[in-house]
Amino acid sequence: MMKHLTAVFFQGLITILPLVVTFFLLFWLGLAAEETLGEVIRWILPENWYLPGMGVAFALALIFLVGLLVNIWGVPQLIQIGELLISRVPLVKTIYGAVRDLLGFFSTPGRSHGVSKVVMVTLMDTDIRAVGLLTRDHFDDLPDGLGGPGLVAVYIPYSYQIGGLTVIVPRDR
Repeated sequence: MMKHLTAVFFQGLITILPLVVTFFLLFWLGLAAEETLGEVIRWILPENWYLPGMGVAFALALIFLVGLLVNIWGVPQLIQIGELLISRVPLVKTIYGAVRDLLGFFSTPGRSHGVSKVVMVTLMDTDIRAVGLLTRDHFDDLPDGLGGPGLVAVYIPYSYQIGGLTVIVPRDR
């Protein structure tokens, strides 16, 4: 009886915990944006003009503005210079690189980087197959020896989304 109750409890915990963590994270991000950017707005605007939520709205507008700016001539070069400077700071480069790579992995399909579709990969000359994500279907912009004609790069994630393996396989596999 106690094993059954424990199993039911853990099923409920496993069901609820991802939702709670997700909502908590979103709530925390909203509060952080409101507190940080709300102070900027209060500093700029008269106090009686400020309304709760303006910090979050300002954060969303700022993100949208940055999205527009990265497409303007010269800005990508400035970003590269900034990333070069960041890459020289030991702890910062590790955190920044990991976050940039993770977000870049899910970039817009159709670009040379990012996930374009889910594929089934046949491993070696066996009947073993794995589900993966097609991340690169051409290697023109990489140094020689990495990839080639007729090859694709497929990311095969490990369980629990902890990591994965990128394999370069012939397109027909």
